[in-house]
Amino acid sequence: MAPLLKRFSSPGKGNGVQATARIIRGELVTSAEPLASCVSNKLCRVLCHHCFTRCETLLRCSQCKMARYCNTTCQKQAWPVHKKECACLKDIFPRIPTDSVRLAARLIFALSSPSQNSTEELYTLEEHVSHLNSMSEQKREGLSHLASMLELFLEQEEQKLTQEMGSVLPSSCRDALSLMAKVTCNCFTISDGELQELGVGLYPSLSLLNHDCRPNCVTVFEGTKLQLRAVRDISSGEEVLTISYIETLLLTEDRQRQLEDQYHFSCHCQQCESQEKDTLFLSGEKATWLLLKEAVPTLEGLKAENNWQALLERCHHLLAVVAAEVPDENLYKLRITDMALDASVHLQRWEEALRYGEKTLPHPALSHNSISTGEKLHQSLNEKATHTHTYSMYKTAESKMEKEMKEMSAIGKYL
Repeated sequence: MAPLLKRFSSPGKGNGVQATARIIRGELVTSAEPLASCVSNKLCRVLCHHCFTRCETLLRCSQCKMARYCNTTCQKQAWPVHKKECACLKDIFPRIPTDSVRLAARLIFALSSPSQNSTEELYTLEEHVSHLNSMSEQKREGLSHLASMLELFLEQEEQKLTQEMGSVLPSSCRDALSLMAKVTCNCFTISDGELQELGVGLYPSLSLLNHDCRPNCVTVFEGTKLQLRAVRDISSGEEVLTISYIETLLLTEDRQRQLEDQYHFSCHCQQCESQEKDTLFLSGEKATWLLLKEAVPTLEGLKAENNWQALLERCHHLLAVVAAEVPDENLYKLRITDMALDASVHLQRWEEALRYGEKTLPHPALSHNSISTGEKLHQSLNEKATHTHTYSMYKTAESKMEKEMKEMSAIGKYL
């Protein structure tokens, strides 16, 4: 990892990461390739399994029939990692393990290879916490099923791995249940420039990053490379660098519940302790914003199905119905406006994307998400700026984003 960071013991949080030099807002703090990663099963037919690029035509592995690559170069580069997985996939074809099981298997393959088993990490897989003792019986049972699936998946390869290494598997990989628990608690979702999920990866040193509901850093991806960028100025020796583990457009009670269920801790950050955003999130006529709240699950379903046209039409209708009765800062209006932005980008309706982006960008409720919104507009409009009118809109959007980011950085109480 970069010399800007060092590991330290964070009071009440265990291990953490500290800045060793002043970091400027927007600066790249560090970047890292995953120890192991895998494409999401639901996208395995449309993404290159090596570089995670979306392609219309992909080369399929002739052995396992699952792995796909955008060209022979990616296929050759992926082979050292894929060859062990390939044999496992071939043995269970046409069944496909879950993402977490495939990631755990790839971790074992990586740690079984001396060239992959790096000693430069600030935080090794062995040191990762499984949290098994604090899990509910129901969750432990679910992980036990995944652990059994992992053992079955690796059944034919385990003896070969042991023979190749000349010893038993690394200690961090011997207990399938503990490994599955570590993977589910510590892996990162790899996303594209529009923040759509592509797959999962484990970045050991960056697992040291603690959570804050109003973080000072955000993660973005270039392929599988994770980039950590500052969303505000950070002083040298500042106690901790933080990211948000979860969606922050939630009420305090909902954030606390999700963090406890998924990551097994109670958050005591300033935002949770003061509950300062809850009043803002629930502003407006309750009877009116309840219509938005009730519609969110249906809209999220349309988004999951990539039904962008129906999603945009429904969002547009709902936002027109509530109009000024519900302020833009309302939690449910923000979430629906953000989904409308996603749909507009996917449908290449740039004027609408700009309009929705302008509504989400200025609000403190989305202060650390401003990079996400800016990424959606900047990358998409930049790619599609092929004529004078669209290019003009792109430059307008870029100018507005820069202005909003400067204004937000000046609002100290929000950042």
